[in-house]
Amino acid sequence: MGQDWRFSDSFSTQERIYSASCPERRSEDSTPSSMELLSKYSYVWWDWKRWEKEIDWMALQGVNLPLAFTGQESIWQKVFFDYNITMENMNDFFGGPAFLAWARMGNLHAWGGPLSQNWLDQQLLLQKKILSRMIELGMTPVLPSFSGNVPSALKEIFPSAKITRLGDWNTVDGDPQFCCTYLLDPSDPLFEEIGESFIKQQIREYGDITDIYNCDTFNENTPPTHDPSYISSLGAAVYRAMSKADKNAVWLMQGWLFSSDSDFWKPPQMEALLNSVPFGKMIVLDLFAEVRPMWKKSSQFYGTPYIWCMLHNFGGNIEMYGTLDIVGSGPVDARLSDNSTMVGVGMCMEGIEQNPVVYELMSEMGFREQRVIVKEWLKVYLGRRYGKSVHQVETAWEILHRTIYNCTDGIQDHNTDFIVKLPDWDPSPEMVTEIPKLKRKKFFLLEEVEVRSSLPKAHLWYSTEDVIKALGLLLDGAGDLHGSLTYRYDLVDLTRQTLSKLANEVYLKAMIAFQEKNSTALSFHSGRFLELIKDIDEVLAADDNYLLGTWLESAKELALNPTEKNQYEWNARTQVTMWYDTTQSAQSQLHDYANKFWSGLLEDYYLPRASMYFAHLSKSLRRKEKFEIKEWRKEWIAYSRKWQRSSKLYPIKGHGNALVIAKTLNDKYFFE
Repeated sequence: MGQDWRFSDSFSTQERIYSASCPERRSEDSTPSSMELLSKYSYVWWDWKRWEKEIDWMALQGVNLPLAFTGQESIWQKVFFDYNITMENMNDFFGGPAFLAWARMGNLHAWGGPLSQNWLDQQLLLQKKILSRMIELGMTPVLPSFSGNVPSALKEIFPSAKITRLGDWNTVDGDPQFCCTYLLDPSDPLFEEIGESFIKQQIREYGDITDIYNCDTFNENTPPTHDPSYISSLGAAVYRAMSKADKNAVWLMQGWLFSSDSDFWKPPQMEALLNSVPFGKMIVLDLFAEVRPMWKKSSQFYGTPYIWCMLHNFGGNIEMYGTLDIVGSGPVDARLSDNSTMVGVGMCMEGIEQNPVVYELMSEMGFREQRVIVKEWLKVYLGRRYGKSVHQVETAWEILHRTIYNCTDGIQDHNTDFIVKLPDWDPSPEMVTEIPKLKRKKFFLLEEVEVRSSLPKAHLWYSTEDVIKALGLLLDGAGDLHGSLTYRYDLVDLTRQTLSKLANEVYLKAMIAFQEKNSTALSFHSGRFLELIKDIDEVLAADDNYLLGTWLESAKELALNPTEKNQYEWNARTQVTMWYDTTQSAQSQLHDYANKFWSGLLEDYYLPRASMYFAHLSKSLRRKEKFEIKEWRKEWIAYSRKWQRSSKLYPIKGHGNALVIAKTLNDKYFFE
């Protein structure tokens, strides 16, 4: 995972632990520490102006341990050139601008590339500005270190080195063109040599600015044996590569592997890795602590200092979601637990710029010593957010608190709403039995219908009826909040949320109509689904924060020539739609991973996809023929590729009256 990390360390004992790691950079009266890991889905196209804004925001929130990964490809270029790796070899090693996170993790290579020298030079210069401002504001940047991923050519140059090719990663048919990267075993002497060279090169470029280095050699990469002694030796080798270049080095490691690969990482293996370095020289990120707190299952990470982290968002998806009560209590409970080794709190989301209420609360947790009563906290928050207290709005948020922002089902919320992640399946009757009978009402709620497990399911953890009431209350408070941009943002978001969940229901009705061979009902419900896409696009278009054009233009603005402009736009379009090894008749396993509710994307991408799908279903009923899903896939994939190559311009400024549109849609769908 390549997240957005923000850490905060506020307790006196935590400060002592942190200062012990970096004594020369933390005075006795230093401020609490906090960390931010910036995500692969948000910052790839940021220029200095945007970065400056983010760093200033971090400082205001008390963040003082931010991840700083920008520009590392330029460092790797210089390091690997010393090992006779050519630029042609590097082009096969690096991913494209929008896919660098996956290339850095060793998931893929070459996809979306090559990186131009302009890009490498620009990003290095940007990194120096980023680091300068972080240091100016009293932060300690976290820099990358060597995790073992190497260009394939290194195996030819060092044939006796322990370099293995990794297995398949999310390909359709096992084609290694972009997957199956090469990993240098930490036990090989060359590992420590390259690791030392990389950190020394960073020190030459940036100065001696930090002792904290991130390395995730074993993240989604299982060691070859369960033997604890071997795992311990690997961990020790990883740390030696850091400490040879920086004697005060501290290894910052994601704890995601202990959750995502729990079948391998049992207590003996976990303890072997965590205790493979001197105490105080490793800090673990309990990456998904608000849902799967690993500190509880690992005896406080077997004595290793850790940071309680909120992950919250996957894929940079736009969906109202949160666990506010857990966020407001989890860090405090962890800190006060017996034998606690917690040294801070952090945010590790895969994407930002969504659900501001969640991040506002989490940002405060580094400074709180007692649990937050969220109901009371919300009243204060709303007064700050909107500039005044409005009874109807407060009541609306009370509902949102106990519904949307109270998810406790333990499911990681990766948006699977059918508009943005249309199920790629054959709903033919022979595929599904025991078709449910619907209650005859305008729109049924998902929880009211017993749907057989073989039907698609979008994540739903709350009463949609209650949230529709909250939308009505939010609209009722509009008169007192006229002109508030934050109110408009929340109104658009909640309107989108209610309509998207409604679209899920309509989609299932269309599927059941197809299974019952009811052409009239299929036509009606599929038409309703398409209409909802258009209406959601219209309300999103009324706010600057929900526009595809902003994402595309920010990519193109970094280009210095037409070739780069075309490449960057293709990268931007591809990352949020369908990417990696799609074939002519099979979608990539990663399609829609980074789906977005953005105006423009709905109208020109999700709408045509659903239209094609329903057209093929209707043709199947009309002609009494088998639904040919492969034919739909061919048509859809061809369209997707054409759209990704397009250069159509999209607005970067909202248009339309969000309040009027939201009110009209609320009346249309919930009160007609």
